[in-house]
Amino acid sequence: MTQTNYPPQHVAIIMDGNGRWARKRVLPRLAGHKAGGENIHTVAKIFAGYGIKYLTLYAFSTENWNRPRAEVSGLLNLLARKIGQETQAFYKENIRLVHLGRRDRLSQKLKEKVQAAVALTKNNAGLTLCLAFDYGGRDEIVQATRHIASAGIPGDNIYESTLAQYLYSPDIPDPDLIIRTGGESRLSNFLLWQAAYSELYFTPILWPDFGLKEVDEALSEYKRRQRRFGKI
Repeated sequence: MTQTNYPPQHVAIIMDGNGRWARKRVLPRLAGHKAGGENIHTVAKIFAGYGIKYLTLYAFSTENWNRPRAEVSGLLNLLARKIGQETQAFYKENIRLVHLGRRDRLSQKLKEKVQAAVALTKNNAGLTLCLAFDYGGRDEIVQATRHIASAGIPGDNIYESTLAQYLYSPDIPDPDLIIRTGGESRLSNFLLWQAAYSELYFTPILWPDFGLKEVDEALSEYKRRQRRFGKI
């Protein structure tokens, strides 16, 4: 029986429940997304304090483009504004920002904000904060497969390690723990390749309300887990 290493090296979070948070307060959905965006920096600092090296947050999926146009536009504008506001703070706090996902469908404004944040923080050696937007696990595997085919690698020379090298961030270790807020119990196309042996933790707490107490509860539950990786 393999004991769970503690603290986990990499935690990933599906940030769910912004819309329901707003509805409970009779607010527009974008108010919930704004509250959720405000919580990102807070939660990143909490995990950094626990000694977590990598934190990945699922901010906008490839399927989210199917939401009403006004909500999509508002959500992407919030993302651009939040990245612009927080980049200097992340830089000073030794946090490295990484983007997981496609960039070809992002607005020029958001693309520039992302590129500037990644460039400014690339040499930071503290927490690595991966923001997954316009991200989908299936799409990531498809894109990796296309790059492998374009590279002309023969089929007999393709292994799991080969595909892993063509994912969005091959230098990021697989998540030890995946947390989903908001009460749902599914991965929703998040880190499908990387989640093969991740521990899963689901909480009813809505993302804007997820804080120190909830982080402590999730990590305490993870500490009690036994990770076997297919072994006895």
